Amino acid sequence: MSNQTSIAPLSVRESMMTHPTLGAGSFLDVAAELNPNNQVPFLYKHNTNTKGQVVLKGFSLCDVQSIRNKYAAWYHENDVVAGDVVGVYVLDGVEPLFHFLALSALGAIPAMINDRMAIPSVVRYLAHIGAVGIVCDDTTALAAAYREDPRERPGFIVPSNEIHAFIDDSAELPAQFPYQHKPEDVVALIHSSGTTGVPKATMVAHKQFWSGKEIRMTRFPAEPYDRMMSLMPHTHAGGLSYFLTAALLGLPMVAMSGWTKDVVVPVMEAFQPTMVSSFPRTFVDLITGEPPVKAAAKVHTWFNTGDSVHYGHISKLVQLGERPSGLVKAWLLPKDKASGEALPGSQFIDGLGSSEMGMALFGKVWTPESERSDRNVGKPMEAVQEAAILDEQGNRLANNEVGLLAVKTPSRTPGYWNAKELTERFELNDFWLTGDIAYRDDEGYYFHLDRTTDVIEMNSGLTFSLSIEEILIADFADVVLDAAVVGVKGGGDAGQQPIAVILLQPGVEEPADMAAYLKSVNKALSEKKLSALKAIVVAKNDEDMPTGVTGKVLKRVLRTRHAKLLTKTQKIVEAPEAV
Repeated sequence: MSNQTSIAPLSVRESMMTHPTLGAGSFLDVAAELNPNNQVPFLYKHNTNTKGQVVLKGFSLCDVQSIRNKYAAWYHENDVVAGDVVGVYVLDGVEPLFHFLALSALGAIPAMINDRMAIPSVVRYLAHIGAVGIVCDDTTALAAAYREDPRERPGFIVPSNEIHAFIDDSAELPAQFPYQHKPEDVVALIHSSGTTGVPKATMVAHKQFWSGKEIRMTRFPAEPYDRMMSLMPHTHAGGLSYFLTAALLGLPMVAMSGWTKDVVVPVMEAFQPTMVSSFPRTFVDLITGEPPVKAAAKVHTWFNTGDSVHYGHISKLVQLGERPSGLVKAWLLPKDKASGEALPGSQFIDGLGSSEMGMALFGKVWTPESERSDRNVGKPMEAVQEAAILDEQGNRLANNEVGLLAVKTPSRTPGYWNAKELTERFELNDFWLTGDIAYRDDEGYYFHLDRTTDVIEMNSGLTFSLSIEEILIADFADVVLDAAVVGVKGGGDAGQQPIAVILLQPGVEEPADMAAYLKSVNKALSEKKLSALKAIVVAKNDEDMPTGVTGKVLKRVLRTRHAKLLTKTQKIVEAPEAV
């Protein structure tokens, strides 16, 4: 990598905080115009050569602009115009970013699709959003899916290689390029994870997606030695958000095209990041087995967004790396000068957010010195105008009362594409419902108990799956690597009852006496005043702990699969057949 810095000077970053036209549709051009280091590589892709060595290729802001323009010229030559929706279904890494930039620069709307989404779901999703076309790596499988009903086929299905290799000196761009977005213009569609059903199409707007991120220009760690590794899917709002931040800061960033430990660690060793952004899936993978001490040697900060991470996983991650003292204040509070003294271990920024929220709106900093505080997701970020716990009628609840987590913020999505009624279901008393169950304590900290769809309705009252998972993962870490708790029908007149599906630590045998083990788990749960588990199922393989396209455990699948677990005679140490 270049020894020159690509990071924008502080004065430039400060000017971006009040830039009049800066937004999700213009950030690349603003960054290239204002950053004097715009020809120094900052965005990196990774490959492996024939010798098994990691090869990093860098792109400067000017390089990215050039690639963006080439892709945009292809789309323009093929009659894509402002307002058109185009599906982007390509391998993760830098490629989705280039297509996003090209389409939004034409005023078109890229529908970013995770490369793990199954073809039948892609077809249904494209029909719902009304895509005029789609670019994908494998056109054969997608085209075959339309043979039964060609009427549903979009205008074009184009292999990504065709656009990647496009060279036509006579190709022209529109007279007005890049497109000048209005604040309310939609610049992308981001699908949900699908953990609760069919993915929803969340709208990302020009001004809305920038709102709340302004403070990152001066508070986000961006020293000459800083490097970001992005493990977020770059078709997701989280991946786009961190890329937007990196581009404006000129922060060196490697966009990973794989998230599993075997792919990540070699690139981490070559790139030596100081910051890593990811969903929980990779954090769990990184702490499985031998910890990546050498690869994470320079990491001072781990960033999580989406679902909050379990303490049992965080506590292991923060033992890795090193951090300058004062870094915590530099991130969440007005920036103080770090002393430069290296402290052992790293910090973990656990952010509760979603595509709908536009960014992580609650944040908690964890360090090796932090006291345990299960399900504590911190306090609202500055982008939040008001946060509240509501009942189902929209009334505000008092401290320590459990209810619906709700926010007022300019960063929230304009809504769901072609789904007005669905959008309205998440609006209550002028708040946006995040889809989470939580409470606020007397000190103003918020505690995330569950997703609304995962609450277990027992005859004795409500039980929250995430709280039970915390105990399994942290207090029984000698056996349990990861856990998912769901509610299933109990015997007789019983309501739902909690069961746990667990992944064992590598090399660990399942308890010989599962009944005794379950009893010890329930004793620990009782001490925390949590409901007892009725059964523990040991996952034998990945299929027994199914995940969605973003790596979240599909609890709806587990609820269906184990629906009759408690109503039939069966050893609970064996995963039952799907129901």
